[in-house]
Amino acid sequence: MNLLLAEDDAILADALTAQLQQAGFSVEHAPNGAVAEYLMLRRDFDAAVLDIGLPMVDGLTVLKHVRAVKPALPVLVLTALDGLDDRVAGLNAGADDYLTKPFDFPELEARLRALLRRTRPMPSPTPPADMGRLAFDRDARRASIDGNLLELSPREWDLLDLLLSQRNKVVHKEQITAAWTDDRNEAPNAPGMIEVYIHRLRRKLEGSGLSIRTVRGLGYLLEPESNPR
Repeated sequence: MNLLLAEDDAILADALTAQLQQAGFSVEHAPNGAVAEYLMLRRDFDAAVLDIGLPMVDGLTVLKHVRAVKPALPVLVLTALDGLDDRVAGLNAGADDYLTKPFDFPELEARLRALLRRTRPMPSPTPPADMGRLAFDRDARRASIDGNLLELSPREWDLLDLLLSQRNKVVHKEQITAAWTDDRNEAPNAPGMIEVYIHRLRRKLEGSGLSIRTVRGLGYLLEPESNPR
């Protein structure tokens, strides 16, 4: 997430930049209003943190100019001005949120993430992936054959998900082991465990129009049953 930080206090700016970067933001710093306005108008940011008392051009003027061109850019005003009239002026100028100094960084981060949730469009649901008579819906964690729900253990689900995502490609045993790394619900990996789960999944896929082929020395391939073995 690309963030503009407009703050003229160098010590505060350095501290905030370090904390925001640690929180996962990519931060560009503007030390005055002129630089802030230039960057906000010419670069694409996911959000901006804007001080009001900036030198050269004050923050409210910057905000008004930017709002005329980029009405959807999330902007959080961060300032020492905490009077009611100041807050009203900031919001009327186009601020999406208003936080006064002194403040705690967790609150700043939480407010920024709330702004991003509100202003970013929600991703479209992952459409079900259909192969043969198998219907596979990753988001709902459902798999069925001709409408009959498959009862899959967590490892069987991860294995099927991996094979489908890599269909027409050989899936190596190392990839399967990696897909199971975070599984705490089943027994640890053991020699021959992958073959056991491949055998179980083969049986559950019967009638789906799909089969799991063993590629000797390499791994496994999910393919239509009509393909030669």
